Amino acid sequence: MNAQLQPVPTTMPQTLADTLAKLKAARLNQPPPTYTQRRDDLKRLRAAFKARFDAMNAALQADFGHRSRHESTISDGWTVLKAIDQLLGNLKSWMRPQSRSPGWLMLPARAEVRPMPLGVVGVMAPWNYPVNLALIPLATAIAAGNSVYLKPSEHTPQASAFLADLLREVFPDTQVAVALGGPEVSAAFAALPFDHLLFTGSTAVGRKIMAAAAPNLTPVTLELGGKSPTIIGEDFPIELAAARIATGKLFNGGQTCIAPDYVFVPRAKRDAFVEALRVDIAKRFPDSADFSDYTRVINAGQYRRLRSYLDDAANRGLAVQTLLSVDAAKADAERLLPPTVVLEPGDDAKVMQDEIFGPILPIVSYDRIDDVIAYINTHDRPLALYVFDYDRANVERILTRCIAGGVTVNDALLQFAASELPFGGVGPSGMGHYHAKEGFLNFSKLLPIVYQSRFTGFDFLLRPPYKGIADALVKFLSR
Repeated sequence: MNAQLQPVPTTMPQTLADTLAKLKAARLNQPPPTYTQRRDDLKRLRAAFKARFDAMNAALQADFGHRSRHESTISDGWTVLKAIDQLLGNLKSWMRPQSRSPGWLMLPARAEVRPMPLGVVGVMAPWNYPVNLALIPLATAIAAGNSVYLKPSEHTPQASAFLADLLREVFPDTQVAVALGGPEVSAAFAALPFDHLLFTGSTAVGRKIMAAAAPNLTPVTLELGGKSPTIIGEDFPIELAAARIATGKLFNGGQTCIAPDYVFVPRAKRDAFVEALRVDIAKRFPDSADFSDYTRVINAGQYRRLRSYLDDAANRGLAVQTLLSVDAAKADAERLLPPTVVLEPGDDAKVMQDEIFGPILPIVSYDRIDDVIAYINTHDRPLALYVFDYDRANVERILTRCIAGGVTVNDALLQFAASELPFGGVGPSGMGHYHAKEGFLNFSKLLPIVYQSRFTGFDFLLRPPYKGIADALVKFLSR
């Protein structure tokens, strides 16, 4: 194990094309991987990755400046192992061809649908969970029988070097390759003629990725973000809602695409909710000098962006409340942004225009649940929707009228961790799915096959002149 990983030099655009050509050539020169080959690949990846947890945590700590070891182990470690285990447990049944009826007119022919590997899948991973969001789609594509070309984020160079080192040990370079570099490499990577391309990142960059893939007609899966609303119902205990929303919001310093982005609270309970948040957060961080369990903002640019939201809110006269005392000099030096709420922002506030991606929580009061539903439905469809309510009819009313990438009722983030569920957005929050069986199918071509029998009536029915039985059949079908 290499404890002191060094970033791999930037991959040149021509090298990108040459590497993809090598991956494609290797695919064309051999049959699709068997079940045994795919299972062995996944097992090797799992074993090698698990053995490197310490190195992974060290890389993530270096990239973030400080990141909770527990959060790294859970979010970038355990989730990957769980996903691989789920693939291993279901792979044989997912690979099995499914029998289909060809229709009575074609009897005695038989038909099936066979999942086939697409070829070479490109995976573009983001910086917020740089290991998880690289290895889970990679493992899923490998399970589907594909080769993979991975482009990790340039904003987490140590994690990217960790991934390159890990994958170099597990796979030959004719099966898995890694490209490293900045925006210019990402742009060239997205323009390559992959058999499928998965991108995880912001909606703005997702539009560019889709445009870059369009000339090659490369199928794309876009896992984007957006502003995920949270609704607290009238009957839900406000302290429990505050505790669970705080977990969803503050995990990884709020740098989670499915984090609660803003909260609708019954008007009479707004102040009680803010106070419940304050009390809960104080219990999480009782030592005002110890923030070892609090993940920092990834870089100075993101820290300035988040600060600009708070400055804009203050300039608009909105109430901005910091829920945890942090020394200002320490905060700026370490990119440590304390949990902060912004009360009653309008759509003109910057904090309500972009995905926040940090520990800032706008809180909006409401009087009627129909007004909340109308607001959500007149904005971009979110990646996640959270409803805290014990009134089943009210929950069902929201679920049947609002469309989101995924939903958790009475908690947050869990729809991503539920290994049997697909994950993906809708519209501006993404397209396509991965995770679970849907991920396997996403990276497969569902090949329809008809097996004609030795003797068939089509040998006679489709040959002119159309007389006799053929003419009678057409008249019957026309009726």
